[in-house]
Amino acid sequence: MLTIILATGWPIWPLLFISIIGLAILLERTWFLRKNRISPKIALEQALTLSIELQASNHLTSSRISELRANSILGKILSAGLNSISLGQDQLQCLEAMREIASPCFKELNKYLNALATIATLAPLMGLFGTVLGMIEIFASQGGTSNPTQLAQGISMALYNTAFGLLIAIPAIAGWRFLRGMANNRQDELNEATRLFIKANFGH
Repeated sequence: MLTIILATGWPIWPLLFISIIGLAILLERTWFLRKNRISPKIALEQALTLSIELQASNHLTSSRISELRANSILGKILSAGLNSISLGQDQLQCLEAMREIASPCFKELNKYLNALATIATLAPLMGLFGTVLGMIEIFASQGGTSNPTQLAQGISMALYNTAFGLLIAIPAIAGWRFLRGMANNRQDELNEATRLFIKANFGH
């Protein structure tokens, strides 16, 4: 494998570089978008329990809200709602308080996905560029005479750039679609949990 990489020329190195970046994004986003990190069911249950206690005693310790906030992204959003309710604010004010927290969180869900889509688009083009350069060098080196065996071997090596570009692009685009779907699902779960929290506390 190392022999092939060395023989294909310098265009293979940018491809290797973006392949590492793409793999890092895939691993990081798959880990980040886990359900128990973003929208665990227990976060909503804890928030509803705390809201019942708040309505009964009109007081919650900050440590319990902080514990909910540290639990997950959903916990951060719902803790903002609890703080709003503890201040006696109405439904619209509560929604606005949660929206202020949710907006940057939604952006976090889609972080790096544009970069992954760019890698999926650029990889085959970079591979084709490397192949074209390789072909130019091969025909230029042949001069007036040509050795069919040597020419075929050179073309074969040049085509590795295109093959490697496609090898990067295919999992990158598949990973982008998978991660985009995960991000959309997590956002829907956050919106649904927020709706249930509002319904439980304001009755509609």
